[in-house]
Amino acid sequence: MLQNNEVKKVVIAGGGTAGWVAAAALSKKLGQFVEVILVESDQIGTVGVGEATIPPMKVFHSLLGIDEQEFMAATEATFKLGISFKNWGQIGDHYIHPFGTTGQSSFLADFQHFWLHGKSKGINAEFGEYSFEIQAAKAGKFATSKNSSINYAYHLDATRYAQYLRQFSEKLGTKRIEGKIQLVQQHANGDIKALQLESGQVIDADLFIDCTGFAGLLIDKTLKTEYEDWSHWLPCNSAIAIQTESVGAAAPYVTCTAHHAGWQWHIPLQHRVGNGNVFCDKFMSDVEAKKHLLDNVQGAVLTEPRVIKYKTGRRKVFWNRNCVALGLSSGFVEPLESTSIYMFMNGIVRLMKIFPFNGVTKSSIDEYNQQSIAELENVRDFIILHYHATSREDSEFWRYCKNMQVPDSLSHRMELFRENALAFQGERELFRLESWTHVMLGQGIMPKHYHSIFKTMTDQELMGHLSNTRNTINTAVAKLPSHQDFVNHYCKAPR
Repeated sequence: MLQNNEVKKVVIAGGGTAGWVAAAALSKKLGQFVEVILVESDQIGTVGVGEATIPPMKVFHSLLGIDEQEFMAATEATFKLGISFKNWGQIGDHYIHPFGTTGQSSFLADFQHFWLHGKSKGINAEFGEYSFEIQAAKAGKFATSKNSSINYAYHLDATRYAQYLRQFSEKLGTKRIEGKIQLVQQHANGDIKALQLESGQVIDADLFIDCTGFAGLLIDKTLKTEYEDWSHWLPCNSAIAIQTESVGAAAPYVTCTAHHAGWQWHIPLQHRVGNGNVFCDKFMSDVEAKKHLLDNVQGAVLTEPRVIKYKTGRRKVFWNRNCVALGLSSGFVEPLESTSIYMFMNGIVRLMKIFPFNGVTKSSIDEYNQQSIAELENVRDFIILHYHATSREDSEFWRYCKNMQVPDSLSHRMELFRENALAFQGERELFRLESWTHVMLGQGIMPKHYHSIFKTMTDQELMGHLSNTRNTINTAVAKLPSHQDFVNHYCKAPR
């Protein structure tokens, strides 16, 4: 029932970050082979609160040839070294999930085993003291250069980023059509044929990419693709977002502070701060959530609070017939680990790698769906970890999270770490073993045992190596400029 025609024309339904990420990639890399059209309406708003990113964004920008300084100036971006978590394991707790490596691993055992052996010998330095990114983040320091090994991402203005990518894409030949989609026409076999706009204009294509957000006009409303609900694992289903004036130097990290029914984000940009309250409306009303957010922000409020409702989960398939769902139309986990924009980017890169130039085939669809589902389920498990591995029992919300049944895949990871300090990154998984290690330790999972390889070291060798690692990091951090000063210079930000 699939079409056998060559794919020469792609229509992207919807703009926003997801739509323009897709247009930018396709026009840059496949523009000589396919015509790229994006349909969006200025009358339809976008979620536009995905303002924190993760390091693979740099790879995507490199693929497209995007200049970092130009991009940062256009989007009022700052640098991000990790995420600061407060009150997640228990009230008063604080840890940072950093980007980059931690300590030095051996062939047989990763650094957490080395660190645990040090603790057994009375070396009580925190695990994060062996992370350059954590120490730089705590000190408010940052710098990068061609030879720098620092691992980072960005905080950015999502609306300006979509505008930046639009200009980038249109210069490369992407055609933008303004208009609201009134009807999705289908072929007799069920494939999508064309989009009919309110103006009466009909836009046909060989392949469609659904970037219509939670509405899912093509993947859901037209093709009736089923949705797998994950709200029993990730109960937060609401968010309220506002923007505030900056009141101090921008920190090189996002702050996520847990409260009795969810958590609050703080994302510092060059020109303002993004704030939001993520919560479960079974345990906190919209009115209460709005008040909680406004009571816990600094600086004058610049925008009216926006309430966003969602259901965590995914489509049973991301690619159905001749339609690929990208962004919120394909599913949503939640913004805790800043994965949304990455998922847009990796989704379109995955599509380009197996692009159906000679026609849509079942094998291509199956492979795309298999890879996409596996990746998102890994992200899902990592985020569930933050909620489930908690000692908090101070509210009904946290008691539920602590005692809920989790996916077997996550249960296995937690038990492996708890029993033997083992963490891993599987094939095509986003989060590295350091990420799993920092979060599990930060949430209070302390391994019972560790690898014996480091027991062959003398106490003097052990203490000397760990001490030298910390001293090397501290010396390097001390030489860095402040994050704010570096941004001001690097991005030539107006002040």
